[in-house]
Formats: sequence, structure tokens, C-alpha cells
Amino acid sequence: MITLILGGARSGKSRYAEALASQANRKVVFLATGHACDEEMRAKIDRHRRERPSEWRTVETPLDLDAAIVSHGTHDAFLIVDCLTTLSSNLLLAEAATQNDWVLACVERICEALADTPASVAVVSNEVGNGVVPEYQMGRAFRDLLGEFNQKVARIADNVILMVAGCPLALKGKIQVQAEELHGGVTHVTSVPR
Repeated sequence: MITLILGGARSGKSRYAEALASQANRKVVFLATGHACDEEMRAKIDRHRRERPSEWRTVETPLDLDAAIVSHGTHDAFLIVDCLTTLSSNLLLAEAATQNDWVLACVERICEALADTPASVAVVSNEVGNGVVPEYQMGRAFRDLLGEFNQKVARIADNVILMVAGCPLALKGKIQVQAEELHGGVTHVTSVPR
């Protein structure tokens, strides 16, 4: 089961993914695409680690997401990929990314790994196509890459959920976690009722 969770910043995407994982009754592996490039990011990563259940394994994979999916995607696993947005940025900023074919090949390998894994997967990504056209070429390249990446993952996903203000909308498949399960004073996933 693959669930793609889209939305804007602070829309509840990660909370939805974590609620799915907490209900899955499987070992959870959190595939984090961010890396501690500055103090703000280090603090954010530390805070997120503290908020997740201690039994969840975190694997930092800023570029090699396909290998991480293959390595950790077992029958008894639930993978959270958080997120394609950061991964897309990482790919574009990688030294080899001056070659567009390299970036597209990475995206294809990730989609193949997702399609082939026996694990259940929640993939988090931003919907960035609803804003203004970026002024700079790199911003436009990022928006276009992420838009194409989201479409490719949506094609193989069983469920595609759009999060708006903490409320899930099913674009494909079904909603597995209701909005009221995500709200009600919940500050992080470990408090989500089952």
C-alpha cells in the first residue's frame, strides 16, 4: 500500500503520515531526506526525532532514497518518506545535478523502488504548483521537478491524499485517518487515538 500525502507547508502532511504508521501494526522506518546543513535545520531534526516514538527507526537518506527503500522495505515494515520536496532540492543541488538526465534517472529509480517494495509506504510531498511562477531559473526547475515527481508517485500510489488546514481530502483511493483523529489538541503523533 502506497499513500502519497500532498499539501502546502504546515498543512498536516507529516502528521497524517505518522498517524498512518502508528495504526499500521508494523515496524516503522522513517526515511528522512533532510540533512543538518545549518543550526535551524539541526534543531528541527532533533525536535522531530524527540517527537517520534522511540521504537521507530530513523534513516537519513538525503540522496539515495531508492537504496533506502530497497534496504528497509520488508514485508513487516511501514516506511515514511519525509519528504520528496527536500529530496528534490537535494537532487537539484547535488554536484552531478548539472546533468538533468542524472536527476531524472534518480526519480525513476525511486519510483521503481516504491512500486517494487513489499512494505507499506507513506510518501510526504509539497504541492508547489499553486503559487506564483518563481522568478529564478532554479526555482522554476525545482517546481517543475517536484511537480513531475509527484505525478509519477501518484500514478503508482494506491491512495493520494491532499491535506488542507489539517483536513485530508482523498484524490485517489480512500482516507485512512480522519481529520478529527489528527486534531483534538494533539501536538504530535504519539497522542493520536486509535
